[in-house]
Amino acid sequence: MTHILLLVIGFALVLAGADSLVKGASSLAKKLRVSDLVVGLTVVAFGTSMPELSVNIIASIKGSGAIALGNIVGSNISNILLILGVSAIIFPLAVTKGTVWREVPLSLLAAILVGILGNDRLIDKACSSALSRVDGLVLLCFFVIFGYYSIGIARRIEGIDKHMPKAKHGPARIIILLAVGLLALTLGSRWVVTGAVHLAGWLGVSHSLIALTVVAMGTSLPELATSAVAAYRRNAEIAIGNIVGSNIFNIFFILAVSSIIRPIPLQADANIDVAVLIGASLALFLCMFTGKRRTLDRWEGCLFVAAYLSYIAFLVKRG
Repeated sequence: MTHILLLVIGFALVLAGADSLVKGASSLAKKLRVSDLVVGLTVVAFGTSMPELSVNIIASIKGSGAIALGNIVGSNISNILLILGVSAIIFPLAVTKGTVWREVPLSLLAAILVGILGNDRLIDKACSSALSRVDGLVLLCFFVIFGYYSIGIARRIEGIDKHMPKAKHGPARIIILLAVGLLALTLGSRWVVTGAVHLAGWLGVSHSLIALTVVAMGTSLPELATSAVAAYRRNAEIAIGNIVGSNIFNIFFILAVSSIIRPIPLQADANIDVAVLIGASLALFLCMFTGKRRTLDRWEGCLFVAAYLSYIAFLVKRG
C-alpha cells in the first residue's frame, strides 16, 4: 500500500508542478514581450509533456532504463489509442490537410526511428541493443527541425488563443510559480519512479509493465485533459494537434535527453511495444482516409479504445 500511496502522491505533485511551471513560464513570456501565440503554443506543448520529462530524467539518473523507455512508448500509445479514441467519441476529430501530411507522418517517423536506432543487435549484429548517447543526439537534431517548423506554423493556427494560459503575475509571483513547479516536479518524479520500482517488485512483475501502464497513463493525464476539453469544445485541431505534438516531443526531446544522460537498453520484449506504437501511429494516419476524409470518426475512436484495452490485457498476460 505504501508504494501505491507513493505513486499517487508523486503523480499529484508532478501534475501540480507542471501546472505551476506552465503558469509561471507563460507570465514570464508576457513580461519579456514575446508573442502570446508562439509562446503559448510552446508552453502548452512543453507543459503537457513535463510529467514524462521529469519522470524520465530521474529514471535515467537512477539507471531505470526500462521505466524511461516504457514511460515514453506507453505514453505515446495511450495518447493515440486511448486519448484520441476518447476524444473522437466525444466529438469527431476533423483536422487540416497540413496536419494529415506533415505532423501525423512526423509522429510516425519518430516511432520508426526508435525501432531503428534501438535495434543494434538486429541491424548491426551487435551483442546488445540500446538507445545510445549518439542515438540521443540524432533524435535531438530532429527535435531542432521540429521546433523550427512549429514556430513557423504557430501563427497560422486559428482558435488557439482561447486555449492558452492567460495568467499575468508580477516578478515575485513568477519566480515563486517557477520554483514551486520545478520543486514539485523533481520531488514528485522521484516518488513516481521509486514507487513504480517497488510496486513492480511487490507485484512480481517487470519494471516495463508498470512503466507502460501505470506510469505512462499517469504522466499522460495533462494530454487527456487538454484533448478531451478541446474535443468537447469542438476544437478538433487542438485536440489532435496536442497529442501528435506531444508524441513528437516525447521521442525527439525527452527520450533523446534520457538516452544522453544514460544509454537505454532495448530488451527483446520492448520491440513488441515499439511495434504497437508504430502500428498505432500508422493507424492514425490511415484513418484520415477512411470514412469521412481527414476525420477521426466516433466508430474509429471506439476501435482505438478497444485496441488499447486489448494491448493492456496483453501486457498484463505478458507480465
